[in-house]
Order: sequence, then structure tokens, then C-alpha cells
Amino acid sequence: MSEEKSKHQRHKLIEYANGPSLEEINGTVSVPHGKGFWKTLFAYSGPGALVAVGYMDPGNWSTSITGGQNFQYLLMSVILMSSLIAMLLQYMAAKLGIVSQMDLAQAIRARTGKALGIVLWILTELAIMATDIAEVIGAAIALYLLFHIPLVIAVFITVFDVLLLLLLTKIGFRKIEAIVVCLILVILFVFVYQVALSDPSWGSVFKGLIPTSQTFSSSVKVGGETPLNGALGIIGATVMPHNLYLHSAISQTRKIDHNDEEDVAQAVRFSAWDSNIQLTAAFFVNALLLIMGVAVFKTGAVKDPSFFGLFQALSDTSTLSNGVLISVARSGILSTLFAVALLASGQNSTITGTLTGQVIMEGFVHMRMPLWLRRLVTRLISVIPVLICVSMTGGQTAIQQHEALNDLMNNSQVFLAFALPFSMLPLLMMTDSRLEMGKFKNALWIKVLGWLSVVGLTYLNLIGLPGQFEGFLGSNASKSALAMADTLSYIVIFAVLALLVWTVVELYLGNKRVEREQAAAVAK
Repeated sequence: MSEEKSKHQRHKLIEYANGPSLEEINGTVSVPHGKGFWKTLFAYSGPGALVAVGYMDPGNWSTSITGGQNFQYLLMSVILMSSLIAMLLQYMAAKLGIVSQMDLAQAIRARTGKALGIVLWILTELAIMATDIAEVIGAAIALYLLFHIPLVIAVFITVFDVLLLLLLTKIGFRKIEAIVVCLILVILFVFVYQVALSDPSWGSVFKGLIPTSQTFSSSVKVGGETPLNGALGIIGATVMPHNLYLHSAISQTRKIDHNDEEDVAQAVRFSAWDSNIQLTAAFFVNALLLIMGVAVFKTGAVKDPSFFGLFQALSDTSTLSNGVLISVARSGILSTLFAVALLASGQNSTITGTLTGQVIMEGFVHMRMPLWLRRLVTRLISVIPVLICVSMTGGQTAIQQHEALNDLMNNSQVFLAFALPFSMLPLLMMTDSRLEMGKFKNALWIKVLGWLSVVGLTYLNLIGLPGQFEGFLGSNASKSALAMADTLSYIVIFAVLALLVWTVVELYLGNKRVEREQAAAVAK
């Protein structure tokens, strides 16, 4: 009877799940022991690439290019700082998964109550959908630019990337990692090629890596944007909450002996190498995007920072900065390569977004559904605001429609600012805990840098919320509407801080409860 019930359960679309993280792929990739550095690193390489995808998705593109157009190389230091913070957070996320054998969602849920688990699940789902909106817009525009498919139809076509996911689930996780790496290399090649042709001032590039008093200035305004707004946009588009959940899960795909401390230590060490190498590639992609804004285009030449505008600017000889670029642009190759990279970026994010959604659903509310169904539901919800935006602006000029889509993409990222503290803070508390991590708990320098990063990013995200709320109103908003937007943003900031306090208190009490349970078990 129980066997029949088990079979019945497996055939349900939605079923209860409280086992290992991403159970189908957990511990399925063999790794060598006692082999050379490079062979071992190759075996552990892959999860970092899936994580790095989130740091170079379509949501990053316009912020970096616009930052270069408005402030030259001033914000290079922001991209560098964001990347270093990302490396630190992703190292902690991978370590949590390997050592505790729980992903971040499972670890939080084990220490908190059902009500808080549901709230955090919904919050993270909204962040994933916000990211998905950027992917829908990026992929639909790429299809429009490459194949002249009408935007409404292109948006519907993005729903069918679920078929790609179905195919990928059949070929094995190691091959998925390889495909993602190949797509990253395509993106990297496109921007290296375009920047190399532009011959930028490398001295100014390297000088921009050092932050100055102007980097976070709110007094200088260029193109309607201050350096602080530009920096917040880059930070918001770079460090994303769902990547921490994803990395804590896929770091467990390697087959290791958790009873052997040396084996665990090797997994932690090589996962860190993998993550840092791939995030370095993501740093170069974002840096190249900013350099494009400075060196590929003439200063102030890009009036339309949307993907349409950037595509057009790459084929318009009047906007480009030197003769080599102009001669290549006449062939159409610069704009075509840009659209190809945009499509590759969207497809990469499709894979990782779906895996992350499954991780948080299983971890927070103990529900599982097939990956294809998970993808279909998320994508169908995400295309709704894009279709509304396209249909509402159908009678307007092309530039107005482009601006509306760009605003939708940028404004959707507001949910990332809500969700980020609720992944960073628990991650830091968990990896600082000897109860959870044993000898692998954070070293003092990681703990200090971690807290500085968490507090700093949370502060920057929250102070940026009034500006993001005002962004929803457009450029012609009245003073009363702006005041209302500011009031609403302050209410949201208060709610976020209250929810953070609730989360920290429950995690603290949960840790104490587990300590008592362990002490009682030892006493027996």
C-alpha cells in the first residue's frame, strides 16, 4: 500500500518535498581525489558559471552603458566593489551548502516559523519574477532586432524557452554547465571585440577603478542622473538575492564524503576557485559594458539607452567614436553581435532562474513541481506586465515605446532591493555560526568584510528606494505625486526593516533551540 502511495505521489504535478536540495542532481557529479590542481578544478568548475550569469543578465546592460555615457570611467570602481562583494557572498553561499548540506532557503526555514517562511518565499519569488521581466524584455527585443519579429509575438515566443529547459533536463547537469559557459564566452567575445575596436584610454580605465569623493556624489547631475543614482543602479543590477540561494544548492552537486573533513575542505576550496574565476569573467563583461558607453560611442551620443537605442547606435556612424568602428559598423556586424549577446544572456538566465525558483519553493514551503511547469508558470506571470506595456504604448512613437519598456525593466528591479537583505543577513549569520559550520565557520576577516558588505548594501538599496518609486511616475510627475511616492517608499523601508528584525530574532531563537536539542541529545 505504501509503495502504491509513493508512486502516486511521484506522478503528481505538485508534491511535498523536504529532502536534499535539488534532489535529482544532488551529489551526482564525481570529483577526483589526490589528483593535480587543474584536473580537480575542472571537475568542480560549473556551478560558478551558473551563478555568474546573474551578474551579467540584461538588467545590467543599460545601467553600465548609461553610467559610462554620463560619467565616463568614474563608476568603474562601483563595478569592481560590487564584484568583490559578490565573490565574498557567493563563497559563503557555496560553503553553507557544502558544509551544512542545506541550501540557504532550507537553512533559514529550519530556524524559523512557517509564517516567516511563506513571507520570505513570496518576497524571493517577486525578486525572481522581476529578474525574469528583464529577461523577457531582453530576449523579445533580441528576436525583434535579429529577425524582425513583432514585439508582441516575440514576447510570446519567450514563453517557449520552456522547451529548451525540457531538453536540458534530459542531457545531464554537467552538460548544462558546459552550455552556460559557452554562452558566457559568446557574450564576453562580443564585448571584447567591440571594445578592442574602440581603442579606449586604458590609463583612464584603470584610474576609474579607484573610488573618489565624486563616485557617490548626489550634487552633480548629467543626463538627469547623479553618480549616486548611477552607482545604485549598478549595485542593484549586480548583486542579486536569488544567486545566493542558487549557489548554496548547486554547490552540492559534487559527490563528496561529508564524514571526511579533508574532502569537505577540498570541496569548499575548489568551489571558491570556481566561483571567483567565473565572477571575474562577469566583472570583465560589466566593465566592458561601461567602457562601451565611454569609448565606443561619442559622449552623450546615446539618447535612447534602451536595447533598441543601443542597437541603433551601433549601426549609426554618427554616434561612434572612431574611424575603425565606423567602417565596421557599416557592415552591420556591431549591432548584430550586440543582439546575439543579448539573446545569449537571456537564455542563460532562463536556466538559472528556473533552478533558483525550485530551490526556494522546496526550501521555504516544501513544495516541488517539474522544472518545465515551474518555468512556464513564472514566465507566463512575467510576460503579463511586458504585454501590457507593449499594448499600451502601441499607438505611441517608437522612442516612447522603447523608453516605456526600458522603464519597466529598470523599475521592476525595485523588488531586488526588498529581497536582498533577507538573503544576505541570514547567510552571514549561518556561516558565522560554529553550530552550523563547525571548523568551517567564517574567519574573522571574512566576518568583518561580510558585515560591512551586508550593512553597506542594505543601506544603499534602501536609500535608493525613494528614487526608484519616483521612477514609476515618469519624467512629468507632479510635486504632489512625487511626495506621495516618497511617503510610500518610506513606509516600505520601515516594513523592510521590521521584517528584517523579525527574521533576525527568529534565526537567533532558532539557533538557541537547535543548541538545546543537540545538548539534550549528547546528554542522552
